[in-house]
Amino acid sequence: MAFDTPTGHDQHGRYPEATSVEDFRRNLATVHARIEAACRRVGRDPATVRLLPVSKTKPEASLRLAYAAGCRLLGENKVQEAHRKWEAMQDLRDLQWSVIGHLQTNKAKLVARFASEFQALDSLRVAEALERRLQIEGRSLDVYVQVNTSGEASKYGLAPGEVPAFLQALPAFSALRVRGLMTLALFSSEAERVRQCFVLLRGLREQLRQDAPAGIALDELSMGMSGDFEIAIEEGATVVRVGQAIFGARPMPDSYYWPDAAGTESTPA
Repeated sequence: MAFDTPTGHDQHGRYPEATSVEDFRRNLATVHARIEAACRRVGRDPATVRLLPVSKTKPEASLRLAYAAGCRLLGENKVQEAHRKWEAMQDLRDLQWSVIGHLQTNKAKLVARFASEFQALDSLRVAEALERRLQIEGRSLDVYVQVNTSGEASKYGLAPGEVPAFLQALPAFSALRVRGLMTLALFSSEAERVRQCFVLLRGLREQLRQDAPAGIALDELSMGMSGDFEIAIEEGATVVRVGQAIFGARPMPDSYYWPDAAGTESTPA
């Protein structure tokens, strides 16, 4: 879609730190207004887009303010950090957690214990590890298959051509509820290069729907973060992962958190 929507990837520091419940309410209202405006541009119902506030790197006190402002699901990148926060915030009984970062098999037991959602499934080894631990816990887990739409070697996720066979194997894991696909777009200030990652994921989803195994739902497209979520919505995102526009900028520029050639795991939101 030919909308001239800029990315915000080059605007580190535009978001001041949220330090009160009022700050969080104001930031959430601003993000929701941006979601609604993006939906209007393409004739979508804003109710079809779910906002996932991303709280990675932020302290527990900040998360508690976000909860007081109405957040009931928070996204975390690093499993151990998320697990620590979950343990410390057990008093908030209705707060749920989405793990959105790369998972090593030896951390699957933590995800199986506390997460309601995992958005970075990209190997059968991880699927097997999660299934085993979820069966022990007597739980199930919503999962998204991560796709590498930028072709960057530093990014996790399956190559688009690997996804069909991967999906065919997933019905064997009864504790995993496949909801859709997730991607990280190219980190670029060139909006059209970013947009092509989202276009690719949407097109892949449409192809895969034709032959998806029974029980494999591909209704959701998790794509778009603070710097590019409006472009993602224009291209069909149903989940946007927004951190800095809600919590405030992180201590370092976005490029510090973005995967580099060495395979850094953190990702901006």
